[in-house]
Amino acid sequence: MIDLKIVRDDPELVRTSQRKRGDDPALVDALLAADQARRSAVAEADALRAEQKSLGKLVGKADPDEKPALLARGKELAERVKAAVASANEADAAFTTAHRSIGNIVADEVPAGGEDDFIVLEHVGEPRAIAAPKDHLEIGESLGLLDMERGAKVSGSRFYFLTGHGALLQLALLQLATRLAVANGFTLMIPPVLVRPEVMEGTGFLGAHRDEVYHLPADDLYLVGTSEVPMAGYHMDEILDLSDGPKRYAGWSSCFRREAGSYGKDTRGIIRVHQFDKVEAFVYCTPADAAAEHQRLLNWEKEMLAAIDVPYRVIETAAGDLGSSAARKFDCEAWVPTQQTYRELTSTSNCTTFQARRLSVRYRDENGKPQTAATLNGTLATTRWIVAILENHQQTDGTVKLPEALAVQMGTDLLQ
Repeated sequence: MIDLKIVRDDPELVRTSQRKRGDDPALVDALLAADQARRSAVAEADALRAEQKSLGKLVGKADPDEKPALLARGKELAERVKAAVASANEADAAFTTAHRSIGNIVADEVPAGGEDDFIVLEHVGEPRAIAAPKDHLEIGESLGLLDMERGAKVSGSRFYFLTGHGALLQLALLQLATRLAVANGFTLMIPPVLVRPEVMEGTGFLGAHRDEVYHLPADDLYLVGTSEVPMAGYHMDEILDLSDGPKRYAGWSSCFRREAGSYGKDTRGIIRVHQFDKVEAFVYCTPADAAAEHQRLLNWEKEMLAAIDVPYRVIETAAGDLGSSAARKFDCEAWVPTQQTYRELTSTSNCTTFQARRLSVRYRDENGKPQTAATLNGTLATTRWIVAILENHQQTDGTVKLPEALAVQMGTDLLQ
């Protein structure tokens, strides 16, 4: 959640951010009202408790003939304290709801608007001419890399089997990402894929995207859609030592998304599926370091995309497509020949202090005072990348010639 001090000191900044997101700026005024109501309720409860404490001291010193009246007053005061505490608790709950309803404050560079209002920052590589290109599903099935039909038979629509060299290709891709991460000082992690509600809520995934998350009611646990979630919870309720710089982690996990509301959109093949594997970079740092760290994450993503040798573009995501936690987000989108368009392969978000404030992740500043940390995340590789690899590296004879970095991992440069 956002810093309450900013809301109190500069509410118009937060209203402007809400407008850029396409969200209701009146939520800022509702938060301010809830904040004032909470403070008033807490002050009243504290005053009554203080009065009750003072009365208790009087009762102990009172003469026998004075005690009945004081005890009667004490009983009445106890009821008032009870009611005031209940009111304070209700006001606090209403305040928390109002506070969590507002997304992170959008960075100045981010354009207003929704999914289609992005800005293209850079094109890298040129799409090559492919006569009558086959899509990744046709290629994958013909080469025995992918089996959607049996995936649907076993688990339903949007599930699949990666088979033979298809499975090996994914492992090679993810291993390439982990090697890059470790070489750049990341600690490799294989995190749990089930998390508690407070962790899922803390990362901001139980807001507008709640319908995309799988929930296990019997255990009250959530399946993660990205290892960003457990890695954000890794240091929950801790004070970190960031004196030597950011803490960087790379999480390799399976990810699960319901893809609610996307029926009829990208349903062919493995572009939009319910389960996939991913290596996700996650960083804790000071707020002052966050912008520079965001650029580093983007550069590491670009290094991975260079390794798989596909044309791509980098976009600045518009405010309405950021998600509640991010203040700024860059996507790298690879060229997909059969669709004649670019599709997202990576995303890196600067969440500033939004997640860490919810999860109580702090660090000590130069004066030893605890401050809220910043968090960032970025994709280093995921199953969807296979789409771009197969389509961009297909040959006229139906084979796929792998780029050198993957060929080394696979032990072959040709899928046939």
